[in-house]
Amino acid sequence: MATPQYGPPLGQQGSVPGQQQEQVQWMPPPAGISGCPPGLEYLTQIDQLLVHQQIELVEVLTNLQCPNKFILKNSLGQQVYYAYEESDACERQYCGNKRGFVIHVTDNMQQEVLRVQRDFKCCGGCCWCGCTDYCGLEVSIEAPVGQIVGYVKQTFSKWKAIYNIMDESRNTIMKIKGPCCVFNATCCTGEKLFDVTSADGLSNIGQIVKEWTNFVQEMYTNADNFHIQYPIDLDVKVKAILIGAVFLIDFMFYETQKGGRRRGRRR
Repeated sequence: MATPQYGPPLGQQGSVPGQQQEQVQWMPPPAGISGCPPGLEYLTQIDQLLVHQQIELVEVLTNLQCPNKFILKNSLGQQVYYAYEESDACERQYCGNKRGFVIHVTDNMQQEVLRVQRDFKCCGGCCWCGCTDYCGLEVSIEAPVGQIVGYVKQTFSKWKAIYNIMDESRNTIMKIKGPCCVFNATCCTGEKLFDVTSADGLSNIGQIVKEWTNFVQEMYTNADNFHIQYPIDLDVKVKAILIGAVFLIDFMFYETQKGGRRRGRRR
């Protein structure tokens, strides 16, 4: 992989040529907190994080797969982080949503504060695949870079998407349970709720919500919107792991070619 350039130019809000550029309103940087990974202090002040994928005009017009870019905002619409994908160009074109990737998450000083990584697995994806380490999809989350704080791993299920949220020692601390139908289509619109529960599944802790935007965006682009809800006093490392969970869910179910074509399945 090429050496990444951390962070976009300040003020960048999209990659559509000729698009009116908006002035970015960043969340004010909080003071450092003892025991908190550098750059994650923002997460201690919020109980909701919005994850908005940027529209890539090149993808819409040419069907060429571009690295994904995301804006992460608080509930006031202030930008908290910027995230972008680093992946192999051939895997993007021919392996679709099964490709390996690294998501770099940077703060308003363009410093990488979080890294989400997934290896390529050719057979992963369905709810039955989680029964083996070879097929089950997984992301690791580093904060700061080089120090793993946790993992999100797909686990076996007969129907629903279920994930284990694990700490750095791979102890399951929470679970994510998806809906029966995760996909957006003309006959299946509306929000898709992924419940975050305790490890035993008895207590609800939060939610990851795949938002329905509009028909055109859902059917003809890959620009997906999510939001994460959690208690404001939730451990900041767990909040970081949930960001990784959003990227795993997005790639598994919503990283598809629109307009009648599927990524990785050329016609």
